[in-house]
Amino acid sequence: MTTADRIVTRPRVLATGGLTTLRRHPLLLVLAVMVVAFQLSTGSFLAPANLGGIATDAATLAIVAVPLALLVISGYLDLSVGSTFALGGLVAGWLASNGHTPAVAVLGALAAGAVVGTVNGVLCCHLGLSPFIVTLGMLTAIRGLAQQLFPLPLSGFGSGFAWLGGARIAGIAAPVVIAALVLIAGALFLALTPTGRHVFAIGVNREAAHLSGINIRRTPFALFVATGAAAALAGTLKASVLDSAVAGTSGSGFELAVLTAVLIGGVALTGGSGSIFGVLLGVLFLGGLQNGLTLLSVPTFWQQMAQGTALVAGAALACFAPRPGR
Repeated sequence: MTTADRIVTRPRVLATGGLTTLRRHPLLLVLAVMVVAFQLSTGSFLAPANLGGIATDAATLAIVAVPLALLVISGYLDLSVGSTFALGGLVAGWLASNGHTPAVAVLGALAAGAVVGTVNGVLCCHLGLSPFIVTLGMLTAIRGLAQQLFPLPLSGFGSGFAWLGGARIAGIAAPVVIAALVLIAGALFLALTPTGRHVFAIGVNREAAHLSGINIRRTPFALFVATGAAAALAGTLKASVLDSAVAGTSGSGFELAVLTAVLIGGVALTGGSGSIFGVLLGVLFLGGLQNGLTLLSVPTFWQQMAQGTALVAGAALACFAPRPGR
């Protein structure tokens, strides 16, 4: 191939690669249009301070969206993450306000979330109960448990606990760093490990995966535990930022936001398809959408309608666009 041929061919390859990426992740184009529209209408959407705020707010969403996406890819579902989010923040806040170190508070929250995930995993993976029904029931049960254990709002967790959500690592907010690590770990898990390939196989055809020697219970069970622990960690970070936690309202609607981010990011609710890059796009889209509407002073009920519309749009994209691979 001559130098001239290479000069002509390279842009074609780049263009083809770009079109392939857009076909696999049509949300990327929607996200770009949304960013341009909000910048033109507000003039401050792309300001560094605002982008930092979007990243910080979206971090808790991303921390839970990654394990939940893996769980959905494997053919399961967890609707209890909002209540687990609240329980984790309350447990961590209670431990911190009673003189325990931030490390103990975080470990206590992770343990509480892991217990919720374990119960979900046993009921769904080992007893074969419907994940939708089980986790919907746990959504209510865990919220009730949190209100019983912590009937009064908690606050005043101390400066050490506040560091968790307010610290900056190399100039980046700690929750954003944690979310980035979770996203990278999730992507590497799917791309490089045999268990990551098993997640897809179980979601595509559970019976065929079983016949091929894959343990179809162990991997989804571990993902339930990871999702519960991640939700509790996200709740802990939120409680640290707000220096308060309320059993009745903390994490309210969080399960819908996380599931929306996962589905509009291209993860098939029927299992077997999805990518961490798509989940990242879904998280950024939801975070940017909420932030842009807030800058425009759009009433809360319209923001809720926009989030619901985004969920429906995500379902449409999943039907009409090629499903993303790993």
